[in-house]
Amino acid sequence: MNRNPGYFSNQFGRPLTRRSALKGGALAAAAVLFGKPLGWASTDTPAPLPRPKARAVIQIWLAGGPSHLDTFDPKPEAGYDYCGPFNKPIQTNVNGMVINELLPELAKQADKYSIIRGMTHGSNSHETAAYMVQTGHDSSDRLVYPSMGAVVSLLRGYNAGYRGLVPPYIILTEPLGRFSEDGFLGPQYKAFATGGDPTKQPFAVQGIVAEGISTRRQGERRDLMHNLDELGSALKDDTRLVDFKQSEAGAYDMILGERAKIFDLVEEGQGMREWYGLNRFGQSCLVARRLIERGVLFVTINYGGWDTHKQNFQAMRQKLPELDKGMAALIQDLKTRGLLDSTIVWCGGEFGRTPKVMWEEPWNGGRGHWGKVFSHVVAGGGFRGGIVVGASDAKGEELKERPVYPWDLIGSMHELLGIDPDGTFPRIADGTVRITQAATGDIKSGGRLKEIM
Repeated sequence: MNRNPGYFSNQFGRPLTRRSALKGGALAAAAVLFGKPLGWASTDTPAPLPRPKARAVIQIWLAGGPSHLDTFDPKPEAGYDYCGPFNKPIQTNVNGMVINELLPELAKQADKYSIIRGMTHGSNSHETAAYMVQTGHDSSDRLVYPSMGAVVSLLRGYNAGYRGLVPPYIILTEPLGRFSEDGFLGPQYKAFATGGDPTKQPFAVQGIVAEGISTRRQGERRDLMHNLDELGSALKDDTRLVDFKQSEAGAYDMILGERAKIFDLVEEGQGMREWYGLNRFGQSCLVARRLIERGVLFVTINYGGWDTHKQNFQAMRQKLPELDKGMAALIQDLKTRGLLDSTIVWCGGEFGRTPKVMWEEPWNGGRGHWGKVFSHVVAGGGFRGGIVVGASDAKGEELKERPVYPWDLIGSMHELLGIDPDGTFPRIADGTVRITQAATGDIKSGGRLKEIM
């Protein structure tokens, strides 16, 4: 235990100075004094923002961390102990860009996305790595920063007069779970997690669509409740009940109105559903497209199962075809509908996996965690396609060129969305809390992704 009275421990077990503690105290005090969630809209005139190229983000979160060698940075020349059975990467429609052989549909779309092979942060811990990749902040600060989705919800959503049918930040289908996505902003900016399974009919969205209860029955329940509400009938003109009635009307609009229809994939037809893939990931991609069409700003598809410590290659033979079909359909569909230019598609996990395969018991061909170098993919929203950024070495073990840190990537996406990455949160600790991490001291930066912006 650290007994130095000048330090405390943050959630990641790192030392915390008195200065950081005071900053955190200021945040808590602000919440009490203003009576609002941290990050509520400022009445001050904000500084002019960069002209946005993107309006929305679809994040495909490969929870657990996919192997870069088995996806977008194949290394067949490294030998069997590194590439395993995946020794025949395929050429994409961009000359010189190759990807895993189980991604043929994505190979046809490579001119629309870029691969970042120089992602790095050095952490092999799920919690710390996920936090950095999701927030664009190093984990050494005491503050728990909000995820990018929550920041977009605040600055491009509620502070900008968002009036969508559903909340601006949605997760399909379960929360990420590694940290609190809303951070110090508070629950108002937490993602709405749908729950349910989009492959089923109906897609039982938590609080909106009830499995086994028809729309007609929901309406009959509402009518019965109103008939039994003697107090409401007696005080029907009382102004004190106005807010209650408005809240009730809004809730039922979510259940019986246009909002519930957003999640009804029957409207898409069987052919469209099959194109995306009749599995949870493919149907989540289809739901994400529907949400973006209807004004939602940030959708995270939480696609788990990539933490392949054991039998990695067996898992990849199931996961990669799903990823290939759903993600390729999403990119092509957005392009066809004229939505790709204004929608960033961002795919990746918290880190990569050990380049050298663990063939021994009990792993039987598994891969461990690897934060030194890994890959992400970005498309649309101002990102150019057909480009590879950065590189790992011959065995995928070390960064060879062009580092891209989480704050470099998230800062680039913020810039495309018209959010100043170097700006600060409104009304938070006297405007001293940055939206993305600054390169200071031991914290490095490779710079924004200007080569693809």
